[in-house]
Order: sequence, then structure tokens, then C-alpha cells
Amino acid sequence: MQDIMMLVQDPAAWVALVTLVVMEVVLGIDNLIFISILTNKLPPETREKARKLGIGLALIMRLALLGTVAWIVKLTTPVFEVFGHGFSWKDMILIAGGLFLLWKATKEIHHTVDPVDHENDAAAAAVVASFTAVIGQILVLDLVFSVDSIITAVGMTPHLPIMVVAVIAAVTVMLVAATPLANFIEKNPTIVMLALGFLMMIGMTLIAEGMGFHVPKGYVYAAMAFSALVEVLNMLARNAKKKKRGTGKETLH
Repeated sequence: MQDIMMLVQDPAAWVALVTLVVMEVVLGIDNLIFISILTNKLPPETREKARKLGIGLALIMRLALLGTVAWIVKLTTPVFEVFGHGFSWKDMILIAGGLFLLWKATKEIHHTVDPVDHENDAAAAAVVASFTAVIGQILVLDLVFSVDSIITAVGMTPHLPIMVVAVIAAVTVMLVAATPLANFIEKNPTIVMLALGFLMMIGMTLIAEGMGFHVPKGYVYAAMAFSALVEVLNMLARNAKKKKRGTGKETLH
């Protein structure tokens, strides 16, 4: 309790907390996009439940990992070498997660671009996934993003209470933003393709990080922000054209 009171009175601790919360929220965007795309494939009545469960499991997983910080730090220790480069458990988790993201995003893009194979299958045409399968896939990515998130937190501050507060705050933001983001993606089909492109880029980034190539996160998120801005401008242009056509029809009448 005394340690916590000292942290509360320490301005440096508050700066570390705010910085870490922002970092955790930014890192959580990747996870949130994946959860939104997956849960939108469920029947409407179970989507919100799946989102809350998936994000809740992410919180539990991150808090559990925080309880084993000493073990988490050891995940960065190389366990074998290939061509002179050492691979740690963290590297292998990132590579596996990146490959999973690439596979999942490629599969979803193929289904979106070429839906002909599914036209005669009513279940596939509705693209209804099983609740258990969706939660299972969310858990896999939760683990990957949680390990990355906690190792980032450990590198930014040595104080466990700050890490716990930052993780809870970041996951709360994810919980609040999950449904609006999922609804926005569902109502705008072009956003789905953009989001899948983001997931492929994130997958490649995870693989590169696991292979020992440092990719500055700022470049990745700057590219995502620029692409999102261009898509927003395209959406505004399409809406303006629709309104113009509607006005033209009314004038003819």
C-alpha cells in the first residue's frame, strides 16, 4: 500500500502511466480490428456477446501474464539459433501469430473477392461462423498480442501497479469501441477489405519482428492512418454523388 501511495505522488509515475495507456490502446487496435471482422460473421444476436467475451478473455490473459512478469521477461532469451540468429519463445509466438493472421486475412479476402464457390451453400452464403470457432481464433490472437503488449509494458516501466492500470484502461477502451467499430465495418464493405489489408500488414510485421527485423510501429500505424483517411475521403465522395443523383431525380419530378 505504501508503494502505491508513493507512485500516486510521483509525477514520473503518472507520465509513465499515460504513455503506457496510449501505447496499449494503439497496440490494441490490431486486436480490435481482428475481433470486429470475426464477430461480424456470427448471427447478429450473438455478435456483441462474442466481442465482450473475446475482449474479456484478452483482459484476463494480460493480467495473468502480468502475474508472471519474471517468466515473461525470460521469453526474450534465445533458445536456439539458425544461421547465427537466435530465436526466443517470443520470436516464435510472433511468427506463429503473424502466419495465422496472414492465413486468416488471405482466406477472408478470397471469400470476399470470389464468393461464387459458396453460392449454392446456404450456410456459407450467410457466412455464419460457429461461436466456439470464433472465440477460439480470438483467443489465439489474444495470446500473441498479449505477450507483445506485456513485454512492451515491462520495457517501459518496472512498476507492476502501473502496468495493471494501463492494461485495464486499454482493454476498457477496446470494450467501448468494439461495437461501434464492428458496426462501421459491417455497413461499409470497402472498409472490410481495407481492414483485411491492415491485418496482412500486421501479420507481416509480426513475422519480421520474430525474424529479428525491427519494424518501427510508427511507420505501420502512419500507413494505416493514411489509408483510412483516403478511404474516408472516398466514402465522402460516394455519398456526395448519391445525394447529387437524388437531388437530380427530385428536380425531374
